[in-house]
Amino acid sequence: MSQNSGPQNDQSDDLFLQEMQGVKPLQTPAKVELRKGDIDKVSAAARRLAATDEAVRTDPNFLRTSEVKRVGPHDVLGFKRPGIQDGVFRKLRLGKYEIEARLDLHRRTVEEARREVFRFVADAMEHDIRSVLILPGKGDRNVADPALLKSYLVHWLEELDDVQAFHTAQPHHGGSGAFYVLLRKSEHKKQLAREQFSKGRL
Repeated sequence: MSQNSGPQNDQSDDLFLQEMQGVKPLQTPAKVELRKGDIDKVSAAARRLAATDEAVRTDPNFLRTSEVKRVGPHDVLGFKRPGIQDGVFRKLRLGKYEIEARLDLHRRTVEEARREVFRFVADAMEHDIRSVLILPGKGDRNVADPALLKSYLVHWLEELDDVQAFHTAQPHHGGSGAFYVLLRKSEHKKQLAREQFSKGRL
């Protein structure tokens, strides 16, 4: 007769079964098989995302493309920073300053215009240009979103510290679809002005 048989062993089996009630076997997690091609795709996507984040962090262009206050296609608009003399602003408004450079934004997207305006102002400052003309167009043909670029341009010009003043242009320069823009005097021009002023006093 086997040593494993008998009432005591049967009782142990019953106790064991009672203890094991409700216990489920461990589930082995399903393995995800990644082929090399999948890994390459994931890595490429991660690199693109990182490059985009880095571009955002390092892009010196702070002009925003988020929603801005809208202006009308035929609105006449003006702006000047504190310290700009009324006579200077009046001369700008009347188109009396020589236009040294111009930027035409017709048929540009908001993002394209954002880049071009930022670069244009930076280039003008680098070349000692003070009086420019920027033409966003009236935007009166855009029924769904009139004066879109004009609205953004007004917002951007106020954001740019190098812009001292701007005003809607005279009709022969584009009227309500264009702006005279007066830029800050460069350090070079300030030095020249100081020298001329000093000579005048001698």
